[in-house]
Amino acid sequence: MQTKRVVVTGIGCLTPLGNNLEDYWNGLVNGVSGADMITQFDASKFRTKFACEVKNFDPTEYMDRKDARKIDRFTQLAIAASDQALNDAGLNKDNIDPDRMGVVLGSGIGGLITFQHEVMEFGKGDGTPRYSPFFIPKMILDIAPGHVSMRHNLRGPNYSTVSACASSTHAIINALDLLRLGKADIMVTGGSEAVISEAGIGGFNAMKAMSERNDDPKTASRPYDKDRDGFVMGEAGAIIILETLEHALARGAKIYCEVAGGAATADAYHITAPHPEGLGAQNVMIKALEDAGMTSEEIDYINTHGTSTPLGDIAEVKAIVNVFGDHAYNLNISATKSMTGHCLGAAGAIEAVAAIQSVVHDIVPPTINHFTDDDDLDPKLNFTFNKAQKRVVNAALSNTFGFGGHNAAIIVKKYIA
Repeated sequence: MQTKRVVVTGIGCLTPLGNNLEDYWNGLVNGVSGADMITQFDASKFRTKFACEVKNFDPTEYMDRKDARKIDRFTQLAIAASDQALNDAGLNKDNIDPDRMGVVLGSGIGGLITFQHEVMEFGKGDGTPRYSPFFIPKMILDIAPGHVSMRHNLRGPNYSTVSACASSTHAIINALDLLRLGKADIMVTGGSEAVISEAGIGGFNAMKAMSERNDDPKTASRPYDKDRDGFVMGEAGAIIILETLEHALARGAKIYCEVAGGAATADAYHITAPHPEGLGAQNVMIKALEDAGMTSEEIDYINTHGTSTPLGDIAEVKAIVNVFGDHAYNLNISATKSMTGHCLGAAGAIEAVAAIQSVVHDIVPPTINHFTDDDDLDPKLNFTFNKAQKRVVNAALSNTFGFGGHNAAIIVKKYIA
């Protein structure tokens, strides 16, 4: 079947490194850590006391105070990033067909902060149910794309994707396919997550999934380092505007790059651990290349899932070597979670933005916090340790994997007319 080409025409993001695209990218290129002690609640009794928070975010810059109180933080981030992206793309109610423009956003957990607050408030009482009428509408995952569509009168496809840490990459793939098949002309896509709370930190601590390096949070996220001890929790909202090439050209839009393809697979192995040989990760990269009509030799950079967990990092690298063979040694590989932390359902979106910017600027952001080589990782691979590297990036691949064995990968490449 003949499918349409799809390009990126707008970007918006709020991240632990900055609350707009320029600040986020500068933070990545300069190897800045977004980790610090938690400010959103008193974490003094928790095993992990730090995280990568979005700093200095004021939702009233995007909505009035009354509306902000009715919306969970994860939705606030999605709205803010969407406003940025639509503005960046030069889109407004006067130059769009609302029936041909949709919203697909991903989140792994959604309104956990709202859920925690309402349940804890109930627990303080005498058992009489006194819940906010906004409890459910604030909490549910689909409310973020719902709010974005209502805010901008976008009446095309509208829903959420949920696949743990792969959620927003799945959202981007879904949006890509809707455009390819002619179901829409423009899609607002990406994702958001905001679960830095007692429940979020406590829950992941109980799984022993997070770093407990409280004496040095800035260096706690150490993908591919021998002494890595788990991921650092992050939060973010990141939105990209995808548009059919013909529609973008017709309106004279700025084009960042082309989205070449994407794919999804399952490990079918374990609820939290990756397949030890990275078979699901291997398959998703192969299928993404097939979907893009590209060979492995055409990829220059891989933004890895690279969470800084002992098992996950090794499994993904095994998969890369199996897929790319000798070309693996020509690639730049980096894990930007070393700077942003792991933003869960928003990880795929902010890492897609990093991949897009690498293609636009021909710079590979680093994997920071590398101190000691891991003997289980091939030292001849270029992990872009500690310092960004300039190189031509014609095409970049971004991996995201989620609890439950969900794998998703997308490929972006330079736009050539």
